Amino acid sequence: MKIKDICEAVTDGSHNPPQGISSSGYMMLSSKNIFDDEITFEEPRYLSEDDFLRENKRTKISEGDVLLTIVGTVGRTAVVDGDMPSFTLQRSVAVLHPKRNICISRFLMYALRGKHRFIENRAKGVAQKGIYLGEVSEIDISIPDINEQKVIVEKLDKICDIIKLRKQELTNLDELMKARFVEMFGTYPANEKRWNVGTIRDVVTEVRYGSSRKAAEGMQGQYLYLRMNNITYSGELVLNDIKTIDVPEKELLKCSVQRGDVLFNRTNSKELVGKTCVYNRDEMMVLAGFIIRVRVNEKILPEILSTFLNTDFSKKMLYGMCKSAIGQANINAQEFQNIEIYIPDMKSQEQFVEFKKQIDKSKVAVQKALDETQLLFDSLMQEYFG
Repeated sequence: MKIKDICEAVTDGSHNPPQGISSSGYMMLSSKNIFDDEITFEEPRYLSEDDFLRENKRTKISEGDVLLTIVGTVGRTAVVDGDMPSFTLQRSVAVLHPKRNICISRFLMYALRGKHRFIENRAKGVAQKGIYLGEVSEIDISIPDINEQKVIVEKLDKICDIIKLRKQELTNLDELMKARFVEMFGTYPANEKRWNVGTIRDVVTEVRYGSSRKAAEGMQGQYLYLRMNNITYSGELVLNDIKTIDVPEKELLKCSVQRGDVLFNRTNSKELVGKTCVYNRDEMMVLAGFIIRVRVNEKILPEILSTFLNTDFSKKMLYGMCKSAIGQANINAQEFQNIEIYIPDMKSQEQFVEFKKQIDKSKVAVQKALDETQLLFDSLMQEYFG
């Protein structure tokens, strides 16, 4: 059946972004607040009563409605919960009102997730891609009877609950590590433990930018290519979206990485500048130019520098340092080396690194369980929705 036959109506948010910034009025969400099976209320916009009443005639949001992002990051979908606060929407989100005797809301949400790639491929635009409501209405979905829908939704919901639990376990382990770091070493600039103080310049032997060369087409390059998306906000090295690159041999030593290098993301959106990790592998890889490669001296261990830069107090400091230009923010190598840092005694550093190793082992086990559960979910999605 087509979406237009499954739903009583398919509309989009009835509002344009308001002029100026207000912290009161009618709360308005956009596609940035919609994720798969999640609606967040972080940094909403607000409409005045006049704007709300003038533009809100067409779109009514009710419990059980399915929201689909149609501008920006297209194809994310979630269901409106009755416990959520009242809100309205920008035009970047479609509102689907399923006919309850034909389709369960959560079944429609999962079915649309199964069509994510199909929807994404039909999005058009240059600066910001989008898909028209008419195209959304024509999407075909196989609809079993209500009882079978309930069985499918129950299975998928249980697996999603386990996935959320595993992700929360990883978050808890990250928070535990940060808490232990602050417990052992304190915050900065408060420096409650009265450690020796210096700058990053005092604890490094080398600071270099990565290569400015473009990635190779496909996977045809000679070397794996580390980019800013390969460093997570919490300080992990991830290689699930990797590219390759060709680099002349004479340049290789300048831009390749080795075990123990600290990698600092110097250019990104402002809130992501400063993502830092330790390169903990033995493979030969080349670093992209948006990342600074740091090699430390005998005064500090790589894990201490990386964890220091990933703490909440450092992230706040890095956010304030960033210089923005055309949608990107930057901290250059000289500014990076001028960052002040406390320098604990080596015995304390080693104790923390040992603690971190145990946390990392736990994270590996949880991540393995998460990957297996995600694989099961993906397999069932393929079975049910093709």
